Amino acid sequence: MTSSGIHPSLTLWRAPGTGVVARIAEVLGARGVHAARAVVLVPYAQLMNVAREMWALDGQAGFVPRFETTRNWARSAGGFLPTGYDLAFDMARDLVMAQSLLSQAGLGAERLALAGRVVELALQLAPLAAAELPKERDAWARRATRAAEAGYESQWLDTERALVRIAIVWTATSSYATDVLLTEAVRSQVDALVVLDGFQADPLTRKLAALWGEHALHLPLVATQGPPGTAAIHEAADPEDEADQAAACVLRHLAEGRAPVALVATDRALTRRISAQLAAQGVAPHDETGWKLSTTRAAATLMSALRACAHDASSDQVLDWLKGSDAEAVAVQFLEARLRRDGQRDWLTFCAHVARSERPQDAALQSFCEAVEGRRALLMKARPLEEWLPALRKLLQADGRWDALSADLAGANVLSALWLDDDAAEIAGGRHTLAEFSAWVRDVLEAASFVPPTGGQAPRVVVLPLHQLLGRVFGSVVIPGCDDRRLPASPEPPGNWSTAQRAELGLPSRLSLETAQRAAWATALRNPFCELLWRRADATGEPVRPSPLVQALQLDGALAVGTDPRVAREVPLRPTQRPLPSGALLPLQSVSATVYEDLRRCPYRFFALRQLALRSADELDAEVDKRDFGNWLHAVLGHFHEALQAAPSGDPEARFDLMADAARAATRAFGLSQAEFLPFAAAWPAVRDGYLAWLAGHEADGMAFEEAEPWKEQALGALRLVGRLDRIDRTPEGQAFVIDYKTESAATTRERIKEPTEDTQLAFYAALVADDTVRAAYVNVGEKSSGTQTFEQTEVVDARDALVAGLIDDFTRIAEGAALPALGEGMVCEHCAARGLCRKDFWEMSA
Repeated sequence: MTSSGIHPSLTLWRAPGTGVVARIAEVLGARGVHAARAVVLVPYAQLMNVAREMWALDGQAGFVPRFETTRNWARSAGGFLPTGYDLAFDMARDLVMAQSLLSQAGLGAERLALAGRVVELALQLAPLAAAELPKERDAWARRATRAAEAGYESQWLDTERALVRIAIVWTATSSYATDVLLTEAVRSQVDALVVLDGFQADPLTRKLAALWGEHALHLPLVATQGPPGTAAIHEAADPEDEADQAAACVLRHLAEGRAPVALVATDRALTRRISAQLAAQGVAPHDETGWKLSTTRAAATLMSALRACAHDASSDQVLDWLKGSDAEAVAVQFLEARLRRDGQRDWLTFCAHVARSERPQDAALQSFCEAVEGRRALLMKARPLEEWLPALRKLLQADGRWDALSADLAGANVLSALWLDDDAAEIAGGRHTLAEFSAWVRDVLEAASFVPPTGGQAPRVVVLPLHQLLGRVFGSVVIPGCDDRRLPASPEPPGNWSTAQRAELGLPSRLSLETAQRAAWATALRNPFCELLWRRADATGEPVRPSPLVQALQLDGALAVGTDPRVAREVPLRPTQRPLPSGALLPLQSVSATVYEDLRRCPYRFFALRQLALRSADELDAEVDKRDFGNWLHAVLGHFHEALQAAPSGDPEARFDLMADAARAATRAFGLSQAEFLPFAAAWPAVRDGYLAWLAGHEADGMAFEEAEPWKEQALGALRLVGRLDRIDRTPEGQAFVIDYKTESAATTRERIKEPTEDTQLAFYAALVADDTVRAAYVNVGEKSSGTQTFEQTEVVDARDALVAGLIDDFTRIAEGAALPALGEGMVCEHCAARGLCRKDFWEMSA
């Protein structure tokens, strides 16, 4: 506040004799200009209503001058539709025009990659070209070309020089909506032009003032003097803490009656997080900056459809697309369960697998996959851009998303930006593949913004850029992100123009941007209450320093340390008890080695994962890891031994060929591409040679292969023991020799057999074999110098008998209602899927 208790912006507008309103009225009166024939240009659109309100409070009775921006004035002066190669400021159309211009310039092969750069350059140069009279733009283009090419003499910059030339010619030959303001007809209708200068000079506004000559007047909106308000600084630990404090600052100002609150957007991600926290408290901010259409849910829905229609789409991408349709929810859930059960990452491979299935239960799945493929086929082939738009519209209508997008505010903006709405004309463009069309869609959505409506009520919180504080009345200002990355004292100028080129072309220089930034900062600090926030570290933990603007205030002693606006609450300690469920009502009919292993390791894990059958969904598109290598190796050895059993041979070359065939068969079965198989290929030769050497010695001891991966079941009272063994051999005496492959370290395998009664797996597999006497061993298939090794459990029969007795006793007690406590001990907890259910981390802390 000023000493008189009036907001600085009100003083700027309404100060008697010196305020903007009084000076405009004085000038119009002195020159005898009727208010209806005067235009007052404001720096940005939101100031039009502010200026009208101020004039209504302090202005002269009668007519009101026209408060306009150049764009709004041009719109009311005459309609404009871009034609031909005009720069339309519509990314959908401008990208196509840029591609055409590149083709004409001999860069047709690179047009798709370079079109975005040409549009970027054209948008930077357009304000300069639009400020020239249409008849003088050719001369401007020659001057601009000479100035721009001065920095591109090297032959290595030939492409960049060509792009700059195309952009200059494009902007110079374009017509603009604001061209109507440069005509004599408009000047004859306006007797006085008042320009309210903001932080930066606008080329078009300067040109209009020059055309009006002595009938134009400049009035500054930027106050150069005035006492600062109350500024306080808050230091946050990280982005989350910064968002918490910023939201709390806004809520405190609202509670204390300092509305409306200006929330300055310095970081879009941070602002979205603050807005979400305010919305959770019932405060809906009005965002004047908007957000990119590409970040809306509607855009994500559309992009998921394009990704799913690619020929090499993954199962995850197809699922992501299909899940957006409520009408197919049941079928999609069944499809997802099947994909995750089979581990099918490639969609086409899965479709081929289902198509070959003869199981009756797969008939419905076959029909659904065929229907999905029919829809995907709509976007498979390359076509001209004007044919892509109706094809995409047809796909959205076919999968039921069109109506939902049309009814959604952001969705309607997406459809309009892409010219997909029914009223939009088609865009003529060159031939595009799906990948090229998807890139075009992505660029269009990335360039467009969505600003939600206010709802008809005056907003209590307004999200806006720093420079839009100019001339507006806010009860308080909150500026998060006051660090050296998000609030630099000297912003980086857009584009990669040199300093000399900027000076020649008339583009904003670093110095002018710094001056504007410091002026906007000073304006913010003149508000009655201004709170600044910065974080000590980013989300990655990298240290962050305060903005130089903040550091200057700290050195001058002009900042108070703000108190934490968050209200502390005392939360009573409520320790979480260890769970003690009973599984008596959830009996199991079948028990495998892994099921019983879960019971022995942690009864609660057994209860959650086996009796309740809770499972986490595996990722379909996960990277290939060591576990996958183990599964692949099991399949290879299974194929190899079955082939060797069918055609016995002791010839090393023949066995090598059989192993190679088995590796190819397993790779096909797992659906691995050459790139995915690369980690296996690096380790495979050493593993293969070590295994074949071990096998020769194993057979020399009289061992004979009998079967690979047999499924075994064994009745045990009311229970049925089940499992799939890796392999069964026969000893020279005819005994069964159970083998389980391991790809872990030899030390880990050796540790397994140290205590016979502690190892569940071999004892359980021995129980699945009907023989009274049996041998069992782990075969460690390694790639190191030790090669493949056998680790036999010599006491497996005793361990089997003890395991069977313990198993019967355990399941009897479970049936009688014995508790299944969470043990929370050992390494088993480190990767347990049930850890979030047992709440181990919480009852450990309260213990």
